[in-house]
Amino acid sequence: MRYMFLVYSRESDFAEASAEDREQIKAGHWAVMDESRRKGVFIAGEPLQPTATATTVRKENGKPLVLDGPFAETKEQLAGYYILDCQNLDEAIAWAAKIPTACKGSEGCIEVRPIAEIPPR
Repeated sequence: MRYMFLVYSRESDFAEASAEDREQIKAGHWAVMDESRRKGVFIAGEPLQPTATATTVRKENGKPLVLDGPFAETKEQLAGYYILDCQNLDEAIAWAAKIPTACKGSEGCIEVRPIAEIPPR
């Protein structure tokens, strides 16, 4: 089963972190991607640009309403994602535990969600 791992962290902490701390976080992500590739479970994984670059599209009276930035104010922001092909939720949780989220002493979190299969038409 494919699982999506949504990586949440504090954007401001990463932006204010030292170059050494940012490199350590990147190295942690490379380690997870390299290991998951070696084990044949890696499908995709990428960081996202900061929320200041986001655009939110909502429907209002049946027409698209385009808004700058994210819709909700949160303490943590969606920073990136992984998609891994795991045998079960226990394996997915084990991978989630390896994904770095900490920066400047703040811990983020990983939301793990199974990806629904779309049946062929």
